[in-house]
Amino acid sequence: MKIYTRTGDKGETSLFGGRRVMKDSLRIRAYGTVDELNAMLGVAAASTGNEQLIQVIRTLQEELFMVGADLATPTGVKEAKTVRVKERHISGLEREIDRHEEELEPLRYFILPGGTPGAAALHVARTICRRAERDTFELSKHEEINTLVIVYLNRLSDLLFVLARIANVRYGEKDVPWHPERSDEKD
Repeated sequence: MKIYTRTGDKGETSLFGGRRVMKDSLRIRAYGTVDELNAMLGVAAASTGNEQLIQVIRTLQEELFMVGADLATPTGVKEAKTVRVKERHISGLEREIDRHEEELEPLRYFILPGGTPGAAALHVARTICRRAERDTFELSKHEEINTLVIVYLNRLSDLLFVLARIANVRYGEKDVPWHPERSDEKD
């Protein structure tokens, strides 16, 4: 199979089910941002060096393919291959958050994104995830979608924040607190 098809050369692409849409449509933007998030998680996995975190990230990458497929499949399409985000996927994220939070000190202040390369990559992934959530919410105002995708992305961004903190803890890196008074000194 060739990587190029030439079918998108005029700014259109196909959704699952065959419908053609413009490449700048809200639906394409939403699942394109999910794809960007997935790629950033690949960077995070390559940067962390922690096998347990790599396994969690790989599972998330697998699920993000499902999220992208859900967004690329209009709700009326009834194909055997259609995959959708379900409540169990959200519950799985919540279990991961709870499990990893047990390893962390409770936060009492805002922290600056960064630390180890793996943690920094996870923080970038978290911000991309928030954008994917915003893009998907915007899509939901114009087209019918599986609204569990929005909930999934919201929970995923929380998990990515926790995983970034875990990546720092496991390498002995402390969270760097935000000092609002330093931001205010320049006035």
